[in-house]
Amino acid sequence: MRVLVVGGLGFVGERLTARLEAAGHEVTVIDKRAPESGADNIIRADVRSLQAIAKHFIGQDVVINLAAEHQDDVRPLSLYDEVNVGGARNVCKAAEAADVPRIIFTSSVAIYGENPLPVTEATEPNFFNDYGRTKYEAELVYKEWQASKAGRSLTIVRPTVIFGPGNRGNVYNLFRQIKYGPFIMIGDGRNVKSIAHVENVAGFLMHVLDCPAEAEV
Repeated sequence: MRVLVVGGLGFVGERLTARLEAAGHEVTVIDKRAPESGADNIIRADVRSLQAIAKHFIGQDVVINLAAEHQDDVRPLSLYDEVNVGGARNVCKAAEAADVPRIIFTSSVAIYGENPLPVTEATEPNFFNDYGRTKYEAELVYKEWQASKAGRSLTIVRPTVIFGPGNRGNVYNLFRQIKYGPFIMIGDGRNVKSIAHVENVAGFLMHVLDCPAEAEV
């Protein structure tokens, strides 16, 4: 297949792109960062600009959108809406103009917020921050795109906190504090946190690619 990966130079994107190429797919990457290599299949463009991304959707069989504003200290806060929700609108507009039939979107478990366990795909959203809110609003944008024309396929994946080599996020900071200190234990140490290894997330996205659905979370 011809696969366009938006945000393909990110933490998950690099692993996913490598797997896609190894499987024989024709991959194009869009990312706001400049590529380290001179690969001609990597385009530097911001998902906030429809004009910058639209032409690269032409001829694609599927678009995988990994692009997101997700850090805890994002300023201005409006970036969450501009990238996560506005970016979703631009991806859908570009996909519609190019007649791309299929989108895979990585949302987040952040949409669930403080829901009591057990949490399933059918659990109602209860987000408590702008990241969770804008990820959920982006899901609604993609669902509207899928429902507006027969034959379109949408898969929404909601990963939990992702860790692995090269990550410098919250999980890395926790492990580093435990190993080198200072580490302060809050509570009795029986807190439970769901985390997923980056290669498992990339592997699951490959699985999803091989299992198209009309509309699935």
